[in-house]
Amino acid sequence: MKDPNFTDFTLEFNSEQLSKEIEYDLFTEAETHLQKLAAGHSDITGAAINVRKPVHAETAPLYEVTVVVYTRPEHVAATQKEADPRLALKGALSAAERQIRKRRSKLKKHWEQPGNHPVEQEINEIIAAESDESASDTTNE
Repeated sequence: MKDPNFTDFTLEFNSEQLSKEIEYDLFTEAETHLQKLAAGHSDITGAAINVRKPVHAETAPLYEVTVVVYTRPEHVAATQKEADPRLALKGALSAAERQIRKRRSKLKKHWEQPGNHPVEQEINEIIAAESDESASDTTNE
């Protein structure tokens, strides 16, 4: 029997110049974070994480982590740069989570969606009634 809290989605993880141990730890952290975010929801269909090799600048080398979460109706992406790949991953995951939670909150307020305002609904009902009347008038002629 399948666990109802387990969400099945694909997680793609790409990295360069990371040891297998660090890569595995980052993958596990990302998977756990995204599973918790997806629990009880059906909007997340997958994710891709890309860890770019350190970029040497005038300061310490930076890891750039990009997290793309495949969600309905639109995908969410977040990028974070840090000297530590774990911190960059946490930052990118947190930013993606904020975007997803904000969208979920907005979608829960269905009365604020276009066409759901009481005045708009009344206007739509009047238009529908008038079009039904005109359609029946043309069939009776």
